[in-house]
Amino acid sequence: MIENDTLPRLPVDQAEWNELEATFGPRMWAVARAFGLSAADAADAVQAAWLRLVERLDRIRDPARIGAWLVTTTRNEALLLCRKGRAVTPTHTPPEPERADTDDPALAVLSADEARRLWQAVDALDEPCRSLLRLLVTAPESGYARIAARLGMPIGSVGPMRGRCLNRLRKLVEADR
Repeated sequence: MIENDTLPRLPVDQAEWNELEATFGPRMWAVARAFGLSAADAADAVQAAWLRLVERLDRIRDPARIGAWLVTTTRNEALLLCRKGRAVTPTHTPPEPERADTDDPALAVLSADEARRLWQAVDALDEPCRSLLRLLVTAPESGYARIAARLGMPIGSVGPMRGRCLNRLRKLVEADR
């Protein structure tokens, strides 16, 4: 078994590849899933990292650092998937508008129409605003750290980006009136 991320030489046969996968595969999966990727997207990120290793096998300078290289490559692949928007599609649908007064059908229609226009305005926003606002509404329990990871941005950027996105949304809604 490979110990402490060291590898005496690069793998050349199936048994060595199996040992490499057994040693670093779980860590690679953990890195991909930490970005909030679905199981399928995490599998894509991990598979892409293995493919990058095969493509660059002859250029690996320090086989003892292959574990760190695989983890970093998995992280980069996961970030790429997040930036492509594959991982930022909310799993929940937008919340239904609250019924302000069930006794007044006209008010219920107006509330539903207002909610529909608001979500249309959100859909009209560019990325990352569209995904950020959808995540903040549909998964508020996620917190800024997970949202930042899913969108591939620094955690300190989520709050300021949120403010800019809400301003853009406000302008779209006001222009629609």
